[in-house]
Amino acid sequence: MSRFERMRGRLRRAYESGRESARARRPDPDRSAEESGLASPSAPGPAAPPTATVVGAEPAPVHASTTSQDDVEVPHALRIAAAWCWRLIVVGIVTWSLLKIVGTIRIVIIPLAVALLLSALLAPAVGWLLRARLPRSLATGVVLVGGLAAVIGTLTLVVNEFIQGVPKLSEKSSQGVRQIQDWLKTGPLHLSDGQLNRYIDEAQSWINGNTEKFTSGALNTAATLAEVLTGTVLVLFATFFFLRDGSKIWRFLVRLLPVNARWKVDDAGRASWSTLGAYVRATVLVAFIDAVGIGIFLVIFDIPFAFPLAALVFLGAFIPIVGAFLSGVVAVLVALVDSGPVTALVILGVVIGVQQVEGHVLQPLIMGRAVAIHPLAVIIGIAAGVVLAGIAGALVAVPLIAVLNTAVRRLAARTVPDTPPDAVVVASHAP
Repeated sequence: MSRFERMRGRLRRAYESGRESARARRPDPDRSAEESGLASPSAPGPAAPPTATVVGAEPAPVHASTTSQDDVEVPHALRIAAAWCWRLIVVGIVTWSLLKIVGTIRIVIIPLAVALLLSALLAPAVGWLLRARLPRSLATGVVLVGGLAAVIGTLTLVVNEFIQGVPKLSEKSSQGVRQIQDWLKTGPLHLSDGQLNRYIDEAQSWINGNTEKFTSGALNTAATLAEVLTGTVLVLFATFFFLRDGSKIWRFLVRLLPVNARWKVDDAGRASWSTLGAYVRATVLVAFIDAVGIGIFLVIFDIPFAFPLAALVFLGAFIPIVGAFLSGVVAVLVALVDSGPVTALVILGVVIGVQQVEGHVLQPLIMGRAVAIHPLAVIIGIAAGVVLAGIAGALVAVPLIAVLNTAVRRLAARTVPDTPPDAVVVASHAP
């Protein structure tokens, strides 16, 4: 065999070997159809699964918020409304449960809230004594005893003046009743003696018919007095421990939370405490200015019970918007009985003027933007507080709203709280 023929044989064998290897690497359509589960003309297999993509057919529309094909048939707006509705239902149920719990244990909740208000008011005085190197327990006791002495002294003065002025006011009241009777006879109504006597008899009959209600009210008042005494003792003890161990109590509560939420909640809590302190101190200052302003005019016009009425205005000013005005109305009624309608109108003008100065000058200037609350929120809060806990609820409603306002704003802020100065940061290093 010549060399040329040997070379041609080698080339042919190499060509056939390459063809065989290329055929081996080429995919078999029947085998791939079996492995993929699809049917083919030569190897009919199972039908395509429901989730398979069929070439030539449009895919079913699926929204990102749906989890099944049935949800696609529901309009998007209806799905959003339903999601909002069930979440609001859950929030409403939780809120209703919390209100029921608060209403059940209000005899404990209200004294603790009052103790917090007193602690926010007296905390600066305790801080001054601590800076004077007094032990914390002694400083707290001195401030608490001093506050009790001031309250008891004020109540003593009010009761003494009231006892001294009752006979004179009773005489003035009798004269005022006679003047009213004369006005009913000679005024535009022209009532006769028979008509007056009939109205008086009807009033007397109404009082006699409701004696049982008055008696049950007195029993309720006795029960309320026992609750007030119990609450007063709880307020004293809670105020003492809040002033002495407030920081420790707060740190204990913060440690109960997850680690990632501690700094955020601690920052919101400290900001809320600052807001509460600013609110209480500003309210006390505004109430004092209201009481002094109205009291001066009561003294000038020689109205009886000037000091007790001023004290009533001071206490009423702790209920924003309505408290000082209602207490001022009592002063107007006393002026009407004692000095006549002209003086009563003057005192009414003084009360309205003081309220205007308070609302447009004192509140924005003293409280500032830190505790600024919309008047509608104040009115709703006071109404809800009265429904839930009476006068005590009206007292704590507005500061509670102020604290919650600050806490929610801090928690909703996207800024990271500052690292506490005493915090220890531990860094991990790779070995």
